[in-house]
Amino acid sequence: MDTTLLMLVGLAAAFAAVALLVGVTVTSMAQRRAIYRSLRAVEGAGEATVDVRQQELATPFIRRVVQPGLGGLARATKRFSPAEVIDRLDEELVYAGSPAGWDGARVFALKLATTVVFVVGSLVVLPAGGFGWLRAIVLAPFAGFVGYYLPEWILRSRSGSRQESMRRALPDALDLMSITVEAGLGFDAAMDRVSREMGGPLGQELHRVGQEMRLGKSRSEALRDLGERTTVDELKSFILAMVQAEIFGISVSRVLHVQAEELRIKRRQLAEEQAQKLPVKIVFPLILCIFPALMVVLLGPAAINIYENLIGGL
Repeated sequence: MDTTLLMLVGLAAAFAAVALLVGVTVTSMAQRRAIYRSLRAVEGAGEATVDVRQQELATPFIRRVVQPGLGGLARATKRFSPAEVIDRLDEELVYAGSPAGWDGARVFALKLATTVVFVVGSLVVLPAGGFGWLRAIVLAPFAGFVGYYLPEWILRSRSGSRQESMRRALPDALDLMSITVEAGLGFDAAMDRVSREMGGPLGQELHRVGQEMRLGKSRSEALRDLGERTTVDELKSFILAMVQAEIFGISVSRVLHVQAEELRIKRRQLAEEQAQKLPVKIVFPLILCIFPALMVVLLGPAAINIYENLIGGL
């Protein structure tokens, strides 16, 4: 009896020892996992910090330094900025696609900054180059004029190229839209499909129209907003036709077919016009560059022979 009791006590003690050992082992492993997770979190935070820093350094210098500085200058000079100039620059920015981080006030601040840089640069560089102080002072206003209008010229060039790209892509876009509508898609779905297929500035604008309609704008209102963001007369004519078709209940596929046909005719007429201008444009290079070389080739040997005969006769 005592032996059986001792065996039971020994088994219970052994079981308790094993359970304690297992508990200690599990607790130790759990603590170790927690420590490893903490270490990984710290390493991940360090890597994230490094990634953020690398991303900041990878950001272009203009967006990282120039734009914030121009923002401060724009806020400082806002009360002195002409309202009509700011409105004109805002309008040009809209035509240029509304670049991120830019507005009319910042462009005007950039105009002021480039004016100062060009004037100071002319007063420093020109005398160092041997032009003299008097010439530098005379040329400084011209340098300031160039510095003041240079950002606006660049902006207008960008907006003009973007609008021209939209004008070139519009006939193909209307053809594709007309085909998709005749195939059974609605106008909104066809416009989304064309925006994905075309890409470029026109695709971006059509995608924006689709987003505005999904956010609650009516089709006519979204199309009118598109008309205010472009200077392309053909696109404005298409928008007006679509708005009138929605008002009077005209078939959208018919309007798209007519507009596409008109744009094809207009594009062909424009190509013919450019071809007719070519003879006039080629006259000046022909007279200044080709004719002198041709005269040298044709009359050069004869002039040499005449000169040698005259010299030999004397």
